[in-house]
Amino acid sequence: MSKVAVVYWSGTGNTEAMAKAVCEGVREKGGEESLIEAASFKAEDMDSYDAIAFGCPAMGAENLEESEFEPMFTDCESHLSGKKIALFGSYGWGNGEWMSDWENRCTQAGAELAAESVICMETPDDAAVEKCKELGSMLV
Repeated sequence: MSKVAVVYWSGTGNTEAMAKAVCEGVREKGGEESLIEAASFKAEDMDSYDAIAFGCPAMGAENLEESEFEPMFTDCESHLSGKKIALFGSYGWGNGEWMSDWENRCTQAGAELAAESVICMETPDDAAVEKCKELGSMLV
């Protein structure tokens, strides 16, 4: 059984809702998911999972959240090589540039992007929830 970590940061609950949908997709495909807030996840935890979904909304000028998520993710970057990962998050403005930048960071670190990243504006609608479930299933 595949073990999948779904690591996220959410300020308004939008990215948390997406994370829960990713978990649902993992379960539906027969995987074992762990829903983990960014502040509780450490780089050394990565080896305990077959795949990891990272979720963070766009903040400021389309950046990752800077106080909890960015430091955690920066620590994890050196452990991404060969790791199966997926990315998701919500935004309230801009055009999704933060996700493109984040994907580039991951591929430059050697990560295998297992699925197309999922972004949605504000609260995830039914289509975004379905895409998050699909993302979760792709990690199993």
